[in-house]
Amino acid sequence: MFNRTVVVFAAFALMMGGAGTSLAANPDNGPGCGLGKLAWSDYSGQKQIGPQVLMATTNGTFGSQTFGISTGTSGCTNDGKIFTAEKVNVFAAINFDNLSQEMAQGQGEHLTSLATLMGIPVDQQPAFFAMTQEKYTTLVQAGETSPKAVVKAIHDAMVGHPVLAQATTSK
Repeated sequence: MFNRTVVVFAAFALMMGGAGTSLAANPDNGPGCGLGKLAWSDYSGQKQIGPQVLMATTNGTFGSQTFGISTGTSGCTNDGKIFTAEKVNVFAAINFDNLSQEMAQGQGEHLTSLATLMGIPVDQQPAFFAMTQEKYTTLVQAGETSPKAVVKAIHDAMVGHPVLAQATTSK
């Protein structure tokens, strides 16, 4: 363990001889964000394998990338957009039978929950309910009844809807 630490710090010191450290913005040309990305931000050849390995090694050694993503620091963001989309898919999968029935009826607590998860404002939800009922047969097609496909079909239908298109662009 001691030898590995010495090697990492030696490599760090060697590389720092030609490039100072800075907390300035760093273009996304390597392994994302974290302390490694910040420490090597001034190195001119960031697309080369050496700096990328050092960035990734620094992040892995100190766990800074995970910390940065979790806290929104070290050049990382934690806006949750990836997880938000997945929440909708998971909800649809778990509640698919009830959701499908409520879409056909144009109302229901599962459909309301889906609208909320999709970020549809309360004042636009009646239009959403009406749209899912009106387009039910095209949203839940016979050959493509997976929850994820239905969520995508709903999103696609919202893009062409005069009221609901605003909810999709505000995300």
